[in-house]
Amino acid sequence: MRPPLAVLPVLLALVAGLTVFAVGSDAERGVPEAVLSSQQHIAEDGAVALQGAVDQSVTDLRSAAADFAGRSVPADGMLTRLDRSYRKWRGTAVVDRSTGRLLAAQGEAVPLGTVNLRGLPADPPPRLVRDDSGVTRLLTFATLSQGGRQEVLVASQSLKPPGISVGRNHTLNVVDRHGATLISTGPGSGTDRIRALAGSAARQARSKGPSDTAAGGFDGPSGSLVGTAHGTTRTAVGYAGVARGLATQESPSSGLGLSVVTTVRTERHGAGTGDLRLAVLAAVVLLALAAGVTAALHLLVQRPVLRLRRDARRLASGDLAAPVHVSGFGEPARAGAALEALRLQLRGTGGPSQETVAQPPADERVRRGTGKGRRRPGLRTVLVVCAFALLAWPASMLLTLGGSLPHPAAVVPRLISDDQRLRTETTADRVRRGVNDGYADLTRLADVIDASRPQEAGKVLDRSLEQHGRYRSLYVVDRAGRILARAGAEPRTPAKVRIRPGVRQTNTSGTEPVLAAVAAQPVKGAAVTSQRHYVVGEFKVQYLTGILNRPGLGSVWLVDSAHRVIASNKGFVAFGKVSDGRLRAQLKSVSPAKGSAELLLGWRDPAVAAVAPFHDRLGVAGALGWKVASVRPVFWIGLPEYEAQRRIMLVGLLGVTSGALCLGWLHLVVVRPLRELTRGAEALAAGDRTTVLYPRYHDEVGSLSRSLELIRQRLARTAARPAPASPSASPSQSPSPSPDEVATHSPSPGPGSRS
Repeated sequence: MRPPLAVLPVLLALVAGLTVFAVGSDAERGVPEAVLSSQQHIAEDGAVALQGAVDQSVTDLRSAAADFAGRSVPADGMLTRLDRSYRKWRGTAVVDRSTGRLLAAQGEAVPLGTVNLRGLPADPPPRLVRDDSGVTRLLTFATLSQGGRQEVLVASQSLKPPGISVGRNHTLNVVDRHGATLISTGPGSGTDRIRALAGSAARQARSKGPSDTAAGGFDGPSGSLVGTAHGTTRTAVGYAGVARGLATQESPSSGLGLSVVTTVRTERHGAGTGDLRLAVLAAVVLLALAAGVTAALHLLVQRPVLRLRRDARRLASGDLAAPVHVSGFGEPARAGAALEALRLQLRGTGGPSQETVAQPPADERVRRGTGKGRRRPGLRTVLVVCAFALLAWPASMLLTLGGSLPHPAAVVPRLISDDQRLRTETTADRVRRGVNDGYADLTRLADVIDASRPQEAGKVLDRSLEQHGRYRSLYVVDRAGRILARAGAEPRTPAKVRIRPGVRQTNTSGTEPVLAAVAAQPVKGAAVTSQRHYVVGEFKVQYLTGILNRPGLGSVWLVDSAHRVIASNKGFVAFGKVSDGRLRAQLKSVSPAKGSAELLLGWRDPAVAAVAPFHDRLGVAGALGWKVASVRPVFWIGLPEYEAQRRIMLVGLLGVTSGALCLGWLHLVVVRPLRELTRGAEALAAGDRTTVLYPRYHDEVGSLSRSLELIRQRLARTAARPAPASPSASPSQSPSPSPDEVATHSPSPGPGSRS
């Protein structure tokens, strides 16, 4: 019993010290943590989008080169097919790998002047170059073999993070490994101050390891910092470096050394939210409660039980001279009275008999510890009172928390709502671009697959399915929708949909949504239209869910035109409803061409919500009419006011946990075994010599139980000793029964006897 009584004041003293530190200190000084983490996540979104765009461009070009390999396709024909399948490149070229001679070019002039084209390695990594006007271009390469000649496909495109929404107060910069700004957008993004901040953030990104908060397809370094103050405003900076991808090998974009930096001007947070006087007062009250509870448990539990243990060991060893000290309260008092009765029985001077213990006279007061009188308070009552005393402190802290909860409309800055909308729009754009890129892949496959050779077509489909993780199945069908070649899982798209080019959601019920993209094989002339074939790709739901999984965005849903759930980052039921009723109302009120962000108020869980629809003008995915909706509770955003409430809640819960741990320990290890032992001791004193008393634990109560068992064995041997044969036996060998014993053991008169 000593450990819980020693641990309790120590734990409560630690909680009191933590109260002074947590409640008395300011939760925030300067820029709120919510603003800094939001900028960090925006930069991570930009790095993910930039990395995905670069890697997708490299993958597409290398896939096209693999399709052209081993086939006699003129250089101009290759570029024409590339332009028909992909619209992302500003210029393309074919170069002889051995001589570096330009064989064909299309579109904008590819800046090849700074690249040594002779002797390039197989599939060289992408490079950043500047054209004649000083604009940075991204060059991607892919090698192929054409009729015994080694050639290199080169594609040029603008360097920009696609689909990253930037607010009116935000800037977004892409910085190279030397700290130079390559591209920038947003108000004031070209100023020297913003460029200097971006360079400093990029240097920090290069010196850091992977971020702890990075997730959802990003595993590079990221963080935030605060710029110098300008009056009442500060500049919050978020940065993220483009690092290796999720695969074990380095991604093509990791060698570019790029970093994405975002900045925003925000009002400097004023006074802190700590209350030192409240913290000191709460700590003093807790220390006083800890001292009082510890003293009460020591006086009413520990000391009486230890005294009982000493007396029981003395009786078990045969020392019967001194009487047993009987406490004045609870189970120790009852056990002490039973021990005293056992001492008298061991001495042979008599003790409470079984009849006296079990059925005390009605006109006499029941002796303490030896009767079945009315239920009296025991050690459980002591524990309950101590528990209520300790619960009063966290209850007062939580009442303080409830009385000082801030109003969300007053403490949540508009910047947080804007950032939620921007990030939701970025997520929606990533989903839309993923679907559009998938359709572009199918368009390329339709251009190179020969459906008349099913085995060769199956190999091409298998290779494409392995290269792209977005599909669950790929197959080629004829004009009637019959499958000619297939790779992946079993198709689930109806036959009539397989011959309709575009992207469609093919079901509105079931266990899993089906999104299918169909690309028609180009034909020449109306006479062969009946021989047209189609390439169909069905997207994985996990691919869509992976795009929605972004840290700091809260719960995110992808819904169709009827607001049925297609995918979610928090688990979902296909074609069900969005779980938040307020967000469902916002989904209905948002127009298909415009997003929104609102602060959802409520007494239970105020939150920031945003809705971003697919835009019709941006690719075939816009025809789906899908939307991305997100909701994030404001209590966990990281605002100073809510940070103070979390600290108060923390110390309150720690106080409850400490008290419950120690008092529960005492109840399980000491009080409950002692109650059982007290009942056994009373039964033993009442004449029960057959029930064995087993110790439950090897502690003080267990030692008391072992001593009582020794006493029971001595009493049993004394009762089993044979009576003397002659009436002249000495009194010491055969003591005469007491009057009480005679009255107890005399036979009761029968029904026919006369008194």
